[in-house]
This record gives sequence, C-alpha cells and structure tokens, in this order.
Amino acid sequence: MNEHRLTVPRTARFYMLGTPSEKITDLWIVCHGYGQLARYFLRHFAPLDNGRTVVVAPEALSRFYLDGFSGRVGATWMTKEDRLAEIDDQAAYLNLLLKTQLQQLPADVRVTIVGFSQGGATVSRWLATGTTHVHRLILWAASFPEDIDFTAGKAAFQNLPVAIVYGTQDEFITPKTVQKKEQLMAELGINPTIYTFEGGHTLHSETLLKLDKEL
Repeated sequence: MNEHRLTVPRTARFYMLGTPSEKITDLWIVCHGYGQLARYFLRHFAPLDNGRTVVVAPEALSRFYLDGFSGRVGATWMTKEDRLAEIDDQAAYLNLLLKTQLQQLPADVRVTIVGFSQGGATVSRWLATGTTHVHRLILWAASFPEDIDFTAGKAAFQNLPVAIVYGTQDEFITPKTVQKKEQLMAELGINPTIYTFEGGHTLHSETLLKLDKEL
C-alpha cells in the first residue's frame, strides 16, 4: 500500500470584530485553543472593539463532536496524524487570511498575533516560517512548540516583542512548564515579558487591555 497526496480547496471560516477602514490602527489575529469555535472565542476580545481595532478569529480546519457522535462541536488545529502536512496547511491558511485583511487596511497598521492554548503552538510554527511580518506576539496559556525550525526561527522572531500570559490557577501551567518555554525561547533569542492574572485556563479582559497598552 502506497500513500499519495492531493491538494484540494478548503472553505475556511473566520469571525471578525470591527470594520476595516482607513481609521484602523491595529489588526489582531487571534487563534483559539483545542475544542473551541472561533465565534465563541472572539467574544473574549470584545474590550478591544474600540473603532480603531479589527480582531479576526480564524477557525481551525478540523472539527469534531466534543462528546460522542452529536451535540456540541469543537475544532482542532492539528493532531499527531500527518502533522507536517497540517502544519504547512495552517501556514498557508493564516498567510492568506492575513494578506486579505492587510489589503483592506492602512499600510502602517500594527499587527498583533494571539495564540491561546493549542493556538499558541499553531501561531508559533506559522511565524517561525518567516513568511510574514508582524509586530507583536502573545502566547496565552500556550506551550511554545519544541519542533520549531530554530535556524529560520531566529530570524523570524528577531526584535519581535513577545508576551507569555497565564492564569495563576491554570491547571495546565506549572513553574516547570514556564521555565521550559523560556529556555526554548532563549535559544531563539526571545526574551518574553511574563503576565499573570488570578484565574484558570481562560482569557482575562483586564490583562488583555493591559497587554495592548504595554507590549
């Protein structure tokens, strides 16, 4: 038995806060975590909807039932199966999404990328390809992937402000995991700013606004 590949068109779904115009100063691309859907995830970013900011939430291409064979549906960016092809597909998807948004916005718009949980690994791999330029990266309750291409990544992340954010009661984040993430980033020349808040594995509106102001 031989494996074969065929590249096919896909319909990707995304949701948006704000309206593209010449008044927009900031574009945020925000990638959800495992088992989430973009329309619900985007609600966490409502505090940024100020008339000068557009927030775009792409949805991962693979959907599944969260419990059994019916009911609530979630999406995932990838699994271990055929992972390299999925990583390439993600990069192509996000590059096209960013390109289409920038075509509608002023040339000097500031681009912020947010990856929450599984979405953090997704955006890190995407940016490490060095195929796009952004201004800020926020990894929220996210693990920095160990399979980053460190040769390309050093150039991609050079001079890029990076923030690591997590809740102090996040069951997936421990001092050991934070230390490991910082070590990986150090190898890429990344010196992240750490933000914490009282809470679990979720977003936090006050911290979000603080990041927007300080990072």
